Amino acid sequence: MQRASNAPPEIGGARQGERLMWLTPQRVFYAGLLGAAAERTMGGHGVYVSPAGVPPIRIRIRIGGGAWQTGELIVVPPQVPHHVESQHPLIFNLLIESESVDPARMPAFMQHCGPVDAPAFVKRVRDAHAHLLAASGRGTDFDGFDFDALFFGEALAPRAIDARIRKVIDALVADPAASASAEDCAASVHLSFSRFLHLFKQETGMAFRAFRAWKRARSLLRYVRQTTTLTDIALDTGYPDSTHFSHSIRQVYGLKPSDILAGSRRLALHDAAGGFRQ
Repeated sequence: MQRASNAPPEIGGARQGERLMWLTPQRVFYAGLLGAAAERTMGGHGVYVSPAGVPPIRIRIRIGGGAWQTGELIVVPPQVPHHVESQHPLIFNLLIESESVDPARMPAFMQHCGPVDAPAFVKRVRDAHAHLLAASGRGTDFDGFDFDALFFGEALAPRAIDARIRKVIDALVADPAASASAEDCAASVHLSFSRFLHLFKQETGMAFRAFRAWKRARSLLRYVRQTTTLTDIALDTGYPDSTHFSHSIRQVYGLKPSDILAGSRRLALHDAAGGFRQ
């Protein structure tokens, strides 16, 4: 989500103290560097918001091979390949896991793809960033904050999922590095292989393989402040080797793992599973 940088505290207008990430099992809020990312394909409902500026700071996006479009707020559904660029080094990015929300009951502006006019939500995101910065400056953990209330003003409607598929999802979220195959998962919930694959996509909106690949790539975010080697991170996150790791991460984030980690050295990370790391 960010590119390597050895720059001083002021980076083209983006102060290092403005950068943070709030990571929960079902939500991510990232305020940091975007960098020169190639095409990316996220597994969650994505929202990009520009920081405040005069004149307004614009983001531009290209969906697949389409034309560039610009705006202060851009929405990207799960599994949609896109390029995104910003006039400002700092960008706000929210990710909402697809299995956690009912897509038909999401806010109206979230049911689009591309630039959206929703100034009240843009202001809410910018205000939430300022609020979280203040809490981060005090060394406060974010466990006391309600993500949806802060960014959306209310809880997003949950997705109703078959209990058998929910069991598999919970296992993948708990341990994205697990080597369980689709066949293993089908057997664990007493479904035939073909029925399991059909039901999984029907209930989550994503194919099993794509879902597992996304959860594995998403788990990298928990390691961005660690000092272990890329090889160790690759193995810890379930990849067989560094080559597979690098290829998969670039497909998802549009950046090499080394650039993501290097650009996160001064990122304040609030991980719901692992506490606060400044």
